[in-house]
Amino acid sequence: MNTLKRAAIGLFCLLLLVGSIILAVWIVRPQWLQLKPDEKVEADHEPKPEPIKPVEPSEPVIVKTRAEELLSEMSLEEKIGQIFFIRCPLDKELESVMELQPGGVILFGRDLNGKTSQEVIDKNALLQSMSKLPLLIGVDEEGGIVNRVSWNPALVPTPFPSPQALYNEGGLAEVSQDAITKSSYLLALGINVNLAPVADVTDNPEDYMYPRTVGLDGEGTAAYVAAVVDAMNEMQIGSCLKHFPGYGSNIDTHEDIAVDERAKEVFYNQDFIPFKAGIDHQAPAILVAHNIVTCFDELPASLSPTIHELLRNELNFQGVIMSDDLSMQAIRKFTDEQEPSVVGFLAGNDLLIITDFKAGAAAMKQAVDEGMVSEERLNESVLRILNWKLSLNLMD
Repeated sequence: MNTLKRAAIGLFCLLLLVGSIILAVWIVRPQWLQLKPDEKVEADHEPKPEPIKPVEPSEPVIVKTRAEELLSEMSLEEKIGQIFFIRCPLDKELESVMELQPGGVILFGRDLNGKTSQEVIDKNALLQSMSKLPLLIGVDEEGGIVNRVSWNPALVPTPFPSPQALYNEGGLAEVSQDAITKSSYLLALGINVNLAPVADVTDNPEDYMYPRTVGLDGEGTAAYVAAVVDAMNEMQIGSCLKHFPGYGSNIDTHEDIAVDERAKEVFYNQDFIPFKAGIDHQAPAILVAHNIVTCFDELPASLSPTIHELLRNELNFQGVIMSDDLSMQAIRKFTDEQEPSVVGFLAGNDLLIITDFKAGAAAMKQAVDEGMVSEERLNESVLRILNWKLSLNLMD
């Protein structure tokens, strides 16, 4: 009996042990027991992650400058208008001319002689009110024999002295102070561009340009130009270096085309030095002369792509290139019966000084329509002009 009891107890214990083992195996069963028959897992390896899908490239974010925003809102006709710096129209022409929306107007003696300050202010305010975009309103107030504003004592008590008189009286300090005083008078009248300083180099009193220059060599003229440009930038009035590539001893081009036969070395070692100084001091505009400089081209500089490329690529000027007045009859000898404004623009000018604005604008529109002038090229010049206006705080 004792033997049977012990056997039963042993069997019970064995069954209990086997049951415990089976229960434990079931509770901690491996992951593979839960897989469907057609699924596989590599032993001792983590499951492979899902492959990463390539991200489609997004469009680049292009941030437009304020000038680019303004340009994008302009019609073709408005862009064409911006590249013209026109003679201020007479009152009887005002409406018909201003509806073409020029980029700027230049005041001459007829617009200033005998006028009071308030009359000049009111006229400039009227011009601005008729323009969708703020106008460049310019004048030639070099000092000495070329003054437009200060010859009228109702506008300025005493005519501004010549560059030579200023320099001889007090050096560059006197030059700087004069530029500041001059700029304050012009700005008060609503004039935001002074077509100065003269960057031409000549020390010969017999030369046509001599009275308008500071009368020093290349380095001395460069120091003069830098002083004037710095003062005008401080006053936030537009300056314009003239007359590229250097006037030298040439005749008055208001009468006829001057031919300059000097060697290239003279320009690089003398005439270009003041222009480079002005560029380095952030001069916003440079006016190109009508002189034919034979060592560079057989065309007048104002119509010469070679001269404009030199100014852009060798002197690294990125601002507004301005032509001298394209209305003079002698210029037409070199335009093959094309409108001078189109030829001047294709040469590389951004801003065209012209008297017959209506004819110039019509010819430019036709040139764009016919593919002679690309709208891309037009946009380049308009952007430079808009950036100049923005730098003068003429618009937001």
